[in-house]
Amino acid sequence: MPFARLATATTPTCHIGLGLAAVGRPGYINLNRDHDLGEIRTVDALRTRTHELLDAAYAQGIRYFDAARSYGLSEEFLAAWLSTRQDIDDIVVGSKWGYTYTADWTTDAENHEVKDHSVQTFERQRAETAELLGDRLDLYQIHSVTPDSPALTDKELHAKLAEAAAQGVTIGFSTSGPAQAETIRTALAVTVDGEPLFRTVQSTYNALETSAAPALAEAHDAGLTVIVKEAMANGRLADPYAPDALKSVAEEAGHGCDAVALALVLRQPWAGVVLSGAATTLQLASNLHAAVVDLDDEQLTRLASLVEDPQTYWEKRGRLPWH
Repeated sequence: MPFARLATATTPTCHIGLGLAAVGRPGYINLNRDHDLGEIRTVDALRTRTHELLDAAYAQGIRYFDAARSYGLSEEFLAAWLSTRQDIDDIVVGSKWGYTYTADWTTDAENHEVKDHSVQTFERQRAETAELLGDRLDLYQIHSVTPDSPALTDKELHAKLAEAAAQGVTIGFSTSGPAQAETIRTALAVTVDGEPLFRTVQSTYNALETSAAPALAEAHDAGLTVIVKEAMANGRLADPYAPDALKSVAEEAGHGCDAVALALVLRQPWAGVVLSGAATTLQLASNLHAAVVDLDDEQLTRLASLVEDPQTYWEKRGRLPWH
């Protein structure tokens, strides 16, 4: 398992990873994006921004980096950064397949990505990823699996994924939607030749959406590495949008709402890596304060009051505009 490399890391931030969804393409659903990125979102501008973030992340102890075929040019940006740092051998690189980026570097496309978990899409995107990341790729995840995804039942796909695993790439999956727990439990039962297929799971978990927690604990107990995404709920848990209870706890803790939101996830015993989705180096620096945030029982009780019904949470997320 490539994540064994992180087991020996001693930096306070070694359980925080950097996701590239917000910087690999000009449009995304995160709140406050116009403020974060400004108007200049050319390929060169976002490549430079991504490399600055990767430099800052590595310098501050982050050792897991997460891209996807649908995150615009995130794999290309990451590959270019890695090509200038051949001496770095203590990181884990993950990417995802299953969505195709279709926005053509615009922010107002009718469709920004198209989902397809077929064998044909896997083979095409696996080749595309291999061309860019080569043997630097450690983890390949099925992107955004839901209970109705054919990826959970397609034996031919499972065989192809097992072949990739035999060649040294760890196979994982990510989840989305109000039925994440069902998806996780179904995926845990997927085997090839009697062996579990998936070795990692990446799911949404945050102060507003906690429904996947029991299933993620089961995945952890089964030996999977748990990666948490959207710990700040696409900006809903960061200033200036954070709810009053979070703002109050953050003020008491002496850190930003973002750091407190991440700290709440980091304290979960099953959480192996918690992703920062920072779009600026200042955001990243603030996120990393999560490693030193200490929350008492009374503060945790107040934060627990923020939990939403999963259906409500995902309906709100579905209404966030691409911009």
